[in-house]
Amino acid sequence: MALSPIARKGVVIAAVILALYFFLVPAAVRSVSAPPPAAVPADSSFEQHKDSKPSRPYPPPPAKNQKPIEDVSTKPLRERLKYHFPYDIESKFPAYVWQTWKAAPGSGDFADRLRPFEASWTEKHPGFVHEVITDDAAPHLINYLYASVPEVARAYRAMPLPVIKADFFRYLILLARGGIYSDIDTKALKPATDWLPADFDKASAGLVIGIEADPDREDWAEWYARRIQFCQWTIQSKPGHPVLLDIVATITEKTLQMQSSKTFLKGDALQKSIMDYTGPGIWTDTIFRYLNNKDYFDFSDRKTNVTYSDFFNLEEQKRIGDVVVLPITSFSPGVGQMGAKDTDHPLAFVKHEFDGSWKPEDDKTRKKHD
Repeated sequence: MALSPIARKGVVIAAVILALYFFLVPAAVRSVSAPPPAAVPADSSFEQHKDSKPSRPYPPPPAKNQKPIEDVSTKPLRERLKYHFPYDIESKFPAYVWQTWKAAPGSGDFADRLRPFEASWTEKHPGFVHEVITDDAAPHLINYLYASVPEVARAYRAMPLPVIKADFFRYLILLARGGIYSDIDTKALKPATDWLPADFDKASAGLVIGIEADPDREDWAEWYARRIQFCQWTIQSKPGHPVLLDIVATITEKTLQMQSSKTFLKGDALQKSIMDYTGPGIWTDTIFRYLNNKDYFDFSDRKTNVTYSDFFNLEEQKRIGDVVVLPITSFSPGVGQMGAKDTDHPLAFVKHEFDGSWKPEDDKTRKKHD
């Protein structure tokens, strides 16, 4: 019997629905109804299972080395710095390169003579984060990093000269973040991975510094702040190192005291005081103070303190505790004095060009550029 058009249309729709059912509904659902839940044995009870071990301990064990939250806001400055910037000697040296300048490299105000120096750090450290912090950005970064220790930022703002702020900034960024700080007029000759011997355990070092000056002459004090002077134009550290904590605290306390008593020096007197205020003089003193601190070093086998003579005529890396001191060739190659070798020496790592654009024009140590 022939179907009417309406009936044929209904048969087609029914066939389509049936086909979709077989395609879209899983076979297991079509063929078998869900099994009933398993019967619980009659003797099953909480008492029977109460002694079984849980899948993980409860309450959870405390995290390793977790420190309890405490209010440190009223503690002395050094204790707060130590709390907020802990030192872990076994950590890796952070892969940062920090530099500062008046303008960013991407701006038209960045000095062309400095571009090859700045680029050398990126070229030699391709896996590192390389940041050039401008003078305008530095205060904001310090406010952020030291929000929990606000007097540090106050001290930075109170400093009377850009060069003093630049000195202070290098200690601040290394204490908070670690890595490498190097002046913008330095050229990287070798990557930092080559600064220490290949077989050296980097988990036993937290600070890498170089000798700036080893002047074996009677008039050394006319030229340098210390008989052995550690350079601070290039420093590598792990965050929280005690040397950095000490120098940040010392400079902060001294600056705020001078601000309060209105005893900041001015003119030539201020320029001459920089070496001992924030420069290599106080940097060198802080390092020696650390190397002779019984809180950090075992003196049972020592007969004398660490002194200048321990670093006279140094020709290879020397480690004392967690501090590695590089010879003068490493950060001052090619200076032609004090035993420094040339830039092609295996231990020549960083070349300082002594641009010194912050110095007065009549400063005898400033290098002129054509």
